[in-house]
Amino acid sequence: MPLLHFLCASCPTTIPTTAATTQLVATMSAKPSALSPSSPASGSDFPLPLPDLPAHVREKILSLEVMGVDSGRALALNPALRAATPDSIHSIISYLLSKGIHHKDLPRILGMCPTILTSSIRSDLSPVFAFLSRDLRVPASHIRRVINKCPRLLASSVRDQLRPALIYLHRLGFRDALVLAYQEPVLLVSSVEKTLIPKLQYLVGLGLSREEAVAMVLRCPGLFTFSMENNFKPKYEYLVREIGGSLEDLKEFPQYFAFSLEKRIKPRHQQLREGGVNVPLSVMLKSTDEEFKELIHKTNT
Repeated sequence: MPLLHFLCASCPTTIPTTAATTQLVATMSAKPSALSPSSPASGSDFPLPLPDLPAHVREKILSLEVMGVDSGRALALNPALRAATPDSIHSIISYLLSKGIHHKDLPRILGMCPTILTSSIRSDLSPVFAFLSRDLRVPASHIRRVINKCPRLLASSVRDQLRPALIYLHRLGFRDALVLAYQEPVLLVSSVEKTLIPKLQYLVGLGLSREEAVAMVLRCPGLFTFSMENNFKPKYEYLVREIGGSLEDLKEFPQYFAFSLEKRIKPRHQQLREGGVNVPLSVMLKSTDEEFKELIHKTNT
């Protein structure tokens, strides 16, 4: 596991265990750090190939590695973590565990969103858990499931991001808050102004009415997560120019945009064209490989 080049030098040293580190290790009940040598030292020392760094920096790196978090990546993505104390990190971890997050969840959650480690429990984290419980009505026993599906929830502002997104989605027609929480939580961390509105406008710009575009995203919420340049544009052009499709096809099957252009859409369309077969987009793309082969076979016999 790589260390920060700007923190580490070539000379190894040994990191003594302090009270805070011992407490964190006990709390995590984790496996030895990936930085530890294959033969652990006796006693309470953790020999690590680190330079002669300040005690709080060494302790912080050890704490992150014990949690299974790449300390180099975490510190690079969240420079504020350099000034965080081991005690503050321990407080964050303890709070997350008290909310039902499991030890094994932390590497992924904190690896994706290391800013969580320098957030305020009172001002940042507590409002998110309250939002999940009150606004989305997620039972306490299911909050872990939602967080694991979208760790970015814990790094998002309720006032500036989560609640505005929820209000906008409700106005579009996403009425079931639990469905949003369980199936599409990524929409809640998507910017209304920079992501949701522009993508809806792009669909309208293709020639759809706003009502038709809204109906499409309600049937296929993933449309809000696709890139306009790398998904919508090339797939729509292929639909119109090569398949000979139209907006009516998209209204009937908005999931078209969810399939890979190179691995699914083009190969299957080419096979159908070569066989002189014409089927709806849904049949072309949703069929399993075996069903598709059978379709081609039956048509050619």
